[in-house]
Amino acid sequence: MKEEKAQKKKTLIGLGLVSGGLDSLTACLLLQLQGIKVIGLNFTSPFCQYGKDSGQSECRLDLLEKKLGIELHYLPLNNDYLEIIRNPKFGYGKNLNPCIDCRIYILRKAKEFKEEINADFIFTGEVLNQRPKSQHMKALEIVEKEVGLEGKLLRPLSAHQLKPTIYEEQGLIDRKKLLGIKGRSRKIQMELARKHRLLENYYACGGCLLTDNSFTNRMRDYLKSNENLILEDINILKCGRHFRYKNSKIIVGRNESENNMLLNLKKQKDLILEAKGVPGPITIIQGEFDDEAFNYAAMLTLRYSDLSESIGQVIFGTDYNDLSNEKTVKIENEKNLKKHIL
Repeated sequence: MKEEKAQKKKTLIGLGLVSGGLDSLTACLLLQLQGIKVIGLNFTSPFCQYGKDSGQSECRLDLLEKKLGIELHYLPLNNDYLEIIRNPKFGYGKNLNPCIDCRIYILRKAKEFKEEINADFIFTGEVLNQRPKSQHMKALEIVEKEVGLEGKLLRPLSAHQLKPTIYEEQGLIDRKKLLGIKGRSRKIQMELARKHRLLENYYACGGCLLTDNSFTNRMRDYLKSNENLILEDINILKCGRHFRYKNSKIIVGRNESENNMLLNLKKQKDLILEAKGVPGPITIIQGEFDDEAFNYAAMLTLRYSDLSESIGQVIFGTDYNDLSNEKTVKIENEKNLKKHIL
């Protein structure tokens, strides 16, 4: 009878929020070592400095698939996430990062996804006191309460520092095989990864752009200047030099790669400017603009080109293959050109 009961015992399925970093990797490993089936869920975001869509390799989501054989799913953030950035219930971190509200948002999405795939519980790679805004004890408790996961959100790396979940109390998860890590050091995680030949060296992921001073200046301008917020608009904020001149947003490419990106990311009505006859940047004007704003954008275009004179020509239009308009512009007050930079 005991053997039959053991055979009928259901394999527990855990849905893990995974970033590709060391913490989520080792959290998955700990549960797999208990015979729990792990499914990974990654949220794709334009605010990640590295990740699946960035072309960078610091975040190692591939290890979850190749070394641990974990099934991965990807969910994008929705436009409503931008409203959270504009008005977070629990405030910001150092810059424009709504860390607690962000965790609540993605865990609500994860909770819905858990039901779709019939997983038994949700876990994360969070470590108590590793991040000052979102991983202190009060913040962890707020998140659980807001999402409706009180006593049901497993954090394997810091489990011994926290109250047991119902899964530990019911004996479905062996609490003794979980850890009690606290603080910023990742020494224990690294030792575990090396022991199981998952990773020899660890390089931190790039993190969230909403913590970056330069980017958040542009983001604040975007939130202030746009009533309807669209996630697709965020990618262009990561490219070029940005200027706000009255109601106009002016973006100037810094190299060939950024010039190409601007052309790919521009909207149909955006105006394109380029210096005539000399190598230089692609400049985009977004929003409403008058002659004064246009002249300012033209001067920036010439200023960052290879033009050696104080007077030059710009060509412009909404179609890069048909920049049929032309204007002569004199670069004036060069010291004030950067006055409106974001």
